[in-house]
Amino acid sequence: MTASAAPTNDTGRHCTLDVRGGAEQCFGSLAEAIAGARGAANRTASDGVIQGTVYDGVDYRGDSLTIYGAGLCEKDGVINYQLDLTDDWKNKISSVQPWGNCWLWLYPEPDLNGDRDGPFDENTPNIGSVMDNRTQSIGFS
Repeated sequence: MTASAAPTNDTGRHCTLDVRGGAEQCFGSLAEAIAGARGAANRTASDGVIQGTVYDGVDYRGDSLTIYGAGLCEKDGVINYQLDLTDDWKNKISSVQPWGNCWLWLYPEPDLNGDRDGPFDENTPNIGSVMDNRTQSIGFS
């Protein structure tokens, strides 16, 4: 499922992250971050896409991290891309927005370890108590 337009959220810090190499860039608004991620994904790979946006507050509020990578998720039953969160993002995610045909799986430990929660296959304004403020790595499938 491809996510709809991003919620408006102009409070907080809005950054982008390339899942392939870890390049991070921050912007003044969510709209600027999403535009920056789209541009960076297209510059670094002809099929590059945004794969998801995570937020530190419920209802898509607060800081956001828009993650982009090489391409769409394949829906082949395996994790196509994975990301260990930086210290700035560990144990802070409360809402998610999948993009690029990806489902998001949230894990409480690095390297996709521990009991995962998901898949989050649509905009989710509150991920629930299982993984709220407990995520350390994300799998995209």
